[in-house]
Amino acid sequence: MYSPSAADKFTFGLWTVGHIGRDPFGEPTRLAKKPHEIVHFLAEVGAYGVNFHDNDLVPIDATPAERDQIIKQFKQALDDTGLVVPMATTNLFSDPAFKDGAFTANDPQVRAYALQKTMHAIDMGVELGAEVYVFWGGREGTETDAAKDPITAIKRSREAMNYLCHYVKDQGYNLKFALEAKPNEPRGDIYNATTGNMLAFIETLDLPEMVGVNPEVAHEHMAGLNFTHHVAQAIEQDKLFHIDLNDQAFGRYDQDFRFAAVNLKSAFFLVKLLEDSGYSGNKHFDAHAYRTSDYNDVKAFARGCMRNYLILKEKVARWNADSEIQAVLAEINADDGSMDQFVGAYSADKAAALKSLTFDRAALGQRGFPYEALDQLTVEILLGVR
Repeated sequence: MYSPSAADKFTFGLWTVGHIGRDPFGEPTRLAKKPHEIVHFLAEVGAYGVNFHDNDLVPIDATPAERDQIIKQFKQALDDTGLVVPMATTNLFSDPAFKDGAFTANDPQVRAYALQKTMHAIDMGVELGAEVYVFWGGREGTETDAAKDPITAIKRSREAMNYLCHYVKDQGYNLKFALEAKPNEPRGDIYNATTGNMLAFIETLDLPEMVGVNPEVAHEHMAGLNFTHHVAQAIEQDKLFHIDLNDQAFGRYDQDFRFAAVNLKSAFFLVKLLEDSGYSGNKHFDAHAYRTSDYNDVKAFARGCMRNYLILKEKVARWNADSEIQAVLAEINADDGSMDQFVGAYSADKAAALKSLTFDRAALGQRGFPYEALDQLTVEILLGVR
């Protein structure tokens, strides 16, 4: 019942299950696996697809011959396992060249190199089947606002995205872009810090129809925000092109925990939103196993991400079918249609009629809403007693 299938479109990045347990204060605790080995690893745990940064797959200093051999092995692993590559992205944050940013760097040579590197990475992603290309600007920010003018940074970001959108169109690629927001880390402050920032930015581009968002649970939770609300905004604007699932204690550093490992109620309402809205895209688990894990435990981590989603999906179906919950929802959303003549699409006659209408303000204020009861019913669903 909780075993993944291809229809679930569960994916992991090479950098997720392949994470070697390094953190800012400690050296690796697991030996590195090669990309083609990670593909077989993901097939074993039941994943649908594998995503990658360019340098997860091909080291930044690889020779052309080494690149070709790595790609050949990777393609063979995909063929052997049936896994697909739905998404790719560029690493514009690890190499020292990007210490001041990539598209927003003050050095014009760095900005040009970032574009070049991204075009090559896009070519590789498309070669391997990717139809979504994610942009996370991990170094696009500052530690001091003395270093960069933020308006200039926005303009540089726009120029880069327009350049790359036109490159994709010029190549005839079937590719969409998804922008990923994060408030901070590794920079003190990162530009376009939330999904809402990204949605506003997209509308200023030359080809906004090509560009959507890739919101991540941990990134919004770092800032103490309600992730489900940000995803809802993206869905309502038809801009949810991809999604990163993980978990995170509010206000902490980027923890990238197993999906639903920390905030069960938040995870439940996120799954409910995705399922009820009919989201049909890939569900990417951008998370890491604990540093204490060996690779057997990493398998438990990966299976746990997928299993938790499917368990919560079943809880959503139970919530939607629960007669008591549905009765409460009907009560709090009751509408006898009496206001239809005054609201909805504007007209001068409606506005005039509404201005002259008398409301019983005291009665409106006295009405109670059984939200405590509704929330308790939700908790009981999650605790397995309903």
